[in-house]
Amino acid sequence: MRILVFNGGSSSLSYKIFDWHNALQVDLILKGKAYRVGVKGTRDSYVENCFQGRAERKVVPIPDHSAAAILAATYIKQNKIHVDAIGHRFVHGGEYFKRAAVIDRDNFKRLERCLPLAPLHNPISFNVIKEARKLFPRVPQYAVMDSAFHSTLPPKAYAYPLPERIIRRYKYRRYGFHGISCSYICRRVPEFLKINPRTINMIICHLGTGGASVTAVRGGCSVDTSMGASPNTGLIMSTRSGDIDPMVIFHLMRTRGYGSEEVEDLLNKKSGLLGLSGFSSDITDIIDGMKDKRFQKKARLAFDTYVHRLKNYIGSYVAVLGGRIDALVFTDDIGVHNPLIREKVCSSLHWAGIVLDRRRNRRAPMNQPALIQSSCSEVAIVTMPTDEELMICLEGGRLWEGRT
Repeated sequence: MRILVFNGGSSSLSYKIFDWHNALQVDLILKGKAYRVGVKGTRDSYVENCFQGRAERKVVPIPDHSAAAILAATYIKQNKIHVDAIGHRFVHGGEYFKRAAVIDRDNFKRLERCLPLAPLHNPISFNVIKEARKLFPRVPQYAVMDSAFHSTLPPKAYAYPLPERIIRRYKYRRYGFHGISCSYICRRVPEFLKINPRTINMIICHLGTGGASVTAVRGGCSVDTSMGASPNTGLIMSTRSGDIDPMVIFHLMRTRGYGSEEVEDLLNKKSGLLGLSGFSSDITDIIDGMKDKRFQKKARLAFDTYVHRLKNYIGSYVAVLGGRIDALVFTDDIGVHNPLIREKVCSSLHWAGIVLDRRRNRRAPMNQPALIQSSCSEVAIVTMPTDEELMICLEGGRLWEGRT
């Protein structure tokens, strides 16, 4: 069975095609990714494809995720690759979805009802689903929910201190996201470190070009995570504010005349690194900007604030895990590709037994797991590329096994 997987991030679209034979035998056929989708910055958007040992990179305007999906489908069809099923990452399934689901007529409508729950991500995935239905009209599709991994959060971690009647009626709580990535890391890191997965304590820093989160994991289960009822809370992200005093929102609306849609757009699309720097939502641009007199001051503020917020969460999750962790893991594009972020984050975590080796950090490969801690570190510091697409493929295989 050949499965095409789409994984839409806030500023990227990854896609892979797998030959799924069974849960233990899955072969990667094609790998591609559209970068800087809809990003305003100093660098061009581009798409990369790797098929049959041939890698191609093409600089091309990619205004939105529908355009990225069309680029992917065009490449797939040009190379005459047959597809039997299409899987999608869907960030927030709310109360409608607790597990992966085939996108039939009813579930399509349910997914549409979920769009407001993650206003930056769910519409992206939904648009890719709609585009894929046009591009591959006879191919069945399914969605894998990103929040499912965090169903193990204890009440003290997921409960919001609101009146019970509000919670009961509207189901407000901490859901958590990037769960597909966390599932992969929880599968691979214990194996990589040769530690029992049932006893390992980890902090996973999923640092993407768009979204970012931190998750505390005990024995393979999420016990706390930085994102909440929506993917806007927690860390500073490319265009999302992360944690902010809610009174700022009320002040904007009451005294500055902002409407609710304007505030939502502000917090989701105009804040974060873009808001702080004033010129880019991309951390790479911001690091370059720290060397440019035109952008230096704002770029430094954006960089330092990003690192500071990340360090805050890591420190608090060390405490949540009882003051002892086995591994600090950096994953996704920024986590794996950016040694300066890792260096600055780890620079004052000696108290938690986290000591980085700067040389190993700088030399860490970007396409495979690596250990970057010093010999005197009590904690393993791991850089590990994530593979959400593989996890989505495996979920699809399970779905189709259950239907046959």
